[in-house]
Amino acid sequence: DMVRGMLMDIPGLGQDRYDTFDELHLYCYRVAGTVGLMSMPVFGCAEGYTDEQAKEPALSLGVAFQITNILRDVGEDAEKRGRIYLPRSDMAKFGVTEEQIMSQRLDDNYVALMKYSIDRARMYYDRARRGVPMLAPSRDYVALMKYSIDRARMYYDRARRGVPMLAPYSRLPVQASLDCYALILDRIEENGYDNLTKRAYATKWEKLAMIPFSWYRTQDMYKSLPLPWDEPPAEKKSDAAERK
Repeated sequence: DMVRGMLMDIPGLGQDRYDTFDELHLYCYRVAGTVGLMSMPVFGCAEGYTDEQAKEPALSLGVAFQITNILRDVGEDAEKRGRIYLPRSDMAKFGVTEEQIMSQRLDDNYVALMKYSIDRARMYYDRARRGVPMLAPSRDYVALMKYSIDRARMYYDRARRGVPMLAPYSRLPVQASLDCYALILDRIEENGYDNLTKRAYATKWEKLAMIPFSWYRTQDMYKSLPLPWDEPPAEKKSDAAERK
């Protein structure tokens, strides 16, 4: 299909006028929609979506891009190549003639035709946007997120060492804030590192449930009896390192 689309652009052999939008849509599918389809195996689908579900948005994005190219290049195509991609049926509907396009004459009719064509292009962009959550996160992007999360956790570890240095009445709000914000990193991981289309956050109930544990972490007994899922406090790790 892509090769057929390329042939449609060959001077003398191809097509330089389109009677209806259906004809133009076929051209857009062949030269650009096919690129969207070929890109699908490269991009991959996110968990919970299938190639069949992602097919229509991928096609729509290719068509949207090509319509945009056509609308961008109307004057250049007419002047340099003698081509008019705007469907004749659309031109007739708004009272726009080939002679007007070739002479690059702008009037209210042409503006109305452009508004109509832009709205149609945006419809295809809207269809394409539905497919963005269906895309699998890039492996390179996932690696970047893992690296960035590890670095953020390093700063959280440094910050934890400072909580015992605070006045007793200040420790709980700081510890609770630290714990709740650190939970967001866990959520990013649980979302498959997709922070492009998904928002990572701690719910109100998760924050409330976190407060007793945050309170316990501010108590002296925590140094000798940490929570089972916590790493040993910094002081305890330092003592262990010195004994080694």
